[in-house]
Amino acid sequence: MASSDFRSLLIFSALLRAALIAYGEWQDAHMEVRYTDIDYLVFSDAASYVVSGESPYRRTTYRYSPLLAFLLVPNSYIHPSWGKFLFSAAVCVVKCWMQICACWYGLVVHFRIYPIIYALPIILVLDPRQFRYGQKPLLTNWSAKEAPSAEASVRHELLFILRSLVCKERVLFGLTSASVFFLFTGLFFHLYKWEFLHEALLYHLTRTDPRHNFSIYFYHIYLHYEYEISVAEKLISFLPQIVVQLVLAFRFALDLPFCLFVQTVAFVAFNKVVTAQYFVWFFCLLPLILPWCKMKMEWQGMYCIFAWMGAQMHWLMWGYLLEFKGKNVFLQLWMANLVFLAANTFVLITIIRYHELCPIFTRPKLYSYQDRKKLE
Repeated sequence: MASSDFRSLLIFSALLRAALIAYGEWQDAHMEVRYTDIDYLVFSDAASYVVSGESPYRRTTYRYSPLLAFLLVPNSYIHPSWGKFLFSAAVCVVKCWMQICACWYGLVVHFRIYPIIYALPIILVLDPRQFRYGQKPLLTNWSAKEAPSAEASVRHELLFILRSLVCKERVLFGLTSASVFFLFTGLFFHLYKWEFLHEALLYHLTRTDPRHNFSIYFYHIYLHYEYEISVAEKLISFLPQIVVQLVLAFRFALDLPFCLFVQTVAFVAFNKVVTAQYFVWFFCLLPLILPWCKMKMEWQGMYCIFAWMGAQMHWLMWGYLLEFKGKNVFLQLWMANLVFLAANTFVLITIIRYHELCPIFTRPKLYSYQDRKKLE
């Protein structure tokens, strides 16, 4: 019965995605505001350069792995929407073997650098008491009504994790994922040299984008874009992100889905560049945490929805006046950015307050001091 329901869900989601792609093609052809994000056109242009035997980085603003351009080569031969169907079909189920997961993680980080923020909680959750001798760890019974509260034992578990941080399982996962990352990075460095390394990786560390976006940093970058901004100024904007990421990772690592969600929300909110496509990064994780949310929809839930949607609509109003009507509303747009950051912070704090911690794996039995020394 469960497999039948899952199959029906996959079929429905596939049909829904196909319908949205078809609608997007119509909106792009008939409406002023395009459905397709500008980045997809950048991907397609980069793929066309690959077809011509040239570097994908000839396309201005292409800041991704060449692997993405290679995957979208059929855009030039089959149909421009090939990539949209490919992305929609990327939902797959992988058997949870640690080595396979490590390979996928290394590839994902190479493909899109931001998932590197998940490295710390993934390493922390690889408890040596559970991942030993090839045995599969026991998943917690994922039922919101039956899940035990983990508040009291989180600190104890994290202390043990920190004492046993270096273990075979964590080292193996790190080496495997790093090997895959450097394998693909080395391959494309061989093909495209420093151009690839700068555009796909190093560029994101010192990125300064003067175009309007949801980030609170955009107005400062816009005002100083013609002047040389020091590397220290470019890197200092990462400080709030790093601090928040460390706090969230150490606090919620055992509840891995929730940790990934709050990390992603915080990373996007404090990033130097924030566009609407970034919201998909945490929206896809939202269904994994809702069963353990004690928030009442008719009160706190609605407050969060209205705060987030209202702040975004407020920003979009000023963004439309600037982008499509040519109005000089940069200051108002920046103030809307501040409101949007406040809304994101409010929603994030509210979700954390009303979340019931539920470790992804069943907590192992407590060991004696001698047993713990053996495991360490």
